[in-house]
Amino acid sequence: QVQLVESGGGLVQPGGSLRLSCAASGSIFSSYAMGWFRQAPGKQRELVAAVTGGGTTTYANSVKGRFTVSRDYARNTVNLQMNNLNPEDTAVYYCNARIATMMELDDYWGQGTQVTVSS
Repeated sequence: QVQLVESGGGLVQPGGSLRLSCAASGSIFSSYAMGWFRQAPGKQRELVAAVTGGGTTTYANSVKGRFTVSRDYARNTVNLQMNNLNPEDTAVYYCNARIATMMELDDYWGQGTQVTVSS
């Protein structure tokens, strides 16, 4: 069994910063890609940023230059530093990880953390 626990969401003013963290725990044999998705009201869930097991990063065009994703491979954590936030970044942010246990390879999701950008 694998669990992803997120932290760091909240309310911030436009132009502000937040840092999201996600820790994976449980019967982890190996972790592959880890990253962040978000879902705004009435919209589909979309990829925000991810980092592969080899360290390659991917960003949505809308966050390039403002967000930075990073991983601690030893601790199975992934972080998202969000700078210069704007109201369009308001959404529930979900941590995602592709993890192999001794039994299977599967995608896991966190419970979601709300990010609200408003003055």
